[in-house]
Amino acid sequence: MMQPKRWWWVRHGPTNSRTLAGWTDVQADLSDHEKLQRLEGYLPVDAIVVSSNLSRAIATADAICGNRSRLPHSGELRELNFGLWEGLTSDEIAERYPELSTAFWRNPRSATPPDGEHWEDLATRVSKFADRLSGESLAQDFIAVAHFGAILTQIERSVEGGIYEALAQRLDYLSVTRIDHTDGNWSLVEANRTF
Repeated sequence: MMQPKRWWWVRHGPTNSRTLAGWTDVQADLSDHEKLQRLEGYLPVDAIVVSSNLSRAIATADAICGNRSRLPHSGELRELNFGLWEGLTSDEIAERYPELSTAFWRNPRSATPPDGEHWEDLATRVSKFADRLSGESLAQDFIAVAHFGAILTQIERSVEGGIYEALAQRLDYLSVTRIDHTDGNWSLVEANRTF
């Protein structure tokens, strides 16, 4: 049995946006320096750090990187592209797209935001990235600073209950979700550790 590759998925810092901001590049509020220090201190010191290429994830990764090795930012770790829903509040989406939004929020695999990305496409791109890095790197620990949806796709593939169990998870800003990869299998170790 091979040593597990440990993935420490960090949700980026909070934003002041009240609208959906999938691929919209909004800034993170990283003013809680004590929380960032606790988070940075919890993560393994010899891990490799990578982030989504959206500024809220990049800035969060910068804040917690410390002396760890850093890989280039990756578009594969971006949030779901919400298409025409980007920049709208949940109330506006429900008003304009009542049936579609209800279906999507109940099970994102069942509906796609107009001109947006299907959940399966999000899951595929994030999973391919994690699979590739796990296979190519000699490192045992990876800190991936990403987004709510991206992290949920990894929980989904690491639990028996699939999408419904994943949707039941809470993922706070600046929380850590650990998922291990051993012999081709992914398993959820801990979700939503907060600091």
